[in-house]
Amino acid sequence: MRTMVDLGKQRGRHHMQTINTATTLDCASELRHRRTLRSFIECMLPYCCTYQQPSPSYQKDTVSVSSSSSSSSSSDHSSSSSHSNSIVSGTFFGHRRGRVSFCLQEDASVGSSPLLLLELAVPTAALAKEMNQAGVLRIALECDRRRSTNSSNSRVSSIFDVPVWSMYCNGRKMGSAVRRKVTKNDAVFFKTMQSVSVGAGVVPLDEEEQTLYLRAKFERVTGSSDSESFHMMNPGGSYGQELSIFLLRS
Repeated sequence: MRTMVDLGKQRGRHHMQTINTATTLDCASELRHRRTLRSFIECMLPYCCTYQQPSPSYQKDTVSVSSSSSSSSSSDHSSSSSHSNSIVSGTFFGHRRGRVSFCLQEDASVGSSPLLLLELAVPTAALAKEMNQAGVLRIALECDRRRSTNSSNSRVSSIFDVPVWSMYCNGRKMGSAVRRKVTKNDAVFFKTMQSVSVGAGVVPLDEEEQTLYLRAKFERVTGSSDSESFHMMNPGGSYGQELSIFLLRS
């Protein structure tokens, strides 16, 4: 029998919960989750680092991935019955030396139109470095509600229509995230990726540049018309604390 301390639900030294019963740990699943993120990090690191170029006959990594939830919103996540929840597909992608884009789709396997397509302010290598050092990635996107209001009739648009977001990565200001339209290269990439449900790897779209990607299922939690969050999850439906994205219009 192992004695464990559950730190997931309570915070503070007076709120530790000790588990004294026999407990089964799915260490293999957790290891697979971290390997998926590590694969993405290694792909995104610059050539001067330890990344090794994959062979042309690379195989797509489809191991399970886990989600992450913000500790500041864990109570909201656990009581999600009051919110609207659904599962969507999320994809980080971009060139190694360029900026990262993030796309949300209802069903990537059928090539559905993006719910949201953003170009993030952070370079690909910087995002990988942040994930590698911190072990978690929490991206908060915030905007002024007045920017989303139609001046002619004062109507509030969808939160997915916000053109520019202030971006925070693990609590640090990282510039802006900009909503953009699907380009021709994006369309080719999404079509190539239709057979990939989850995983991380490289898509050699042309001889000069390769597109790196991380695709996973995300639980979409709609708090209100001004609040959305997306928590990466594994196919089994369990949640970790590796990757979450928050949209907040105030």
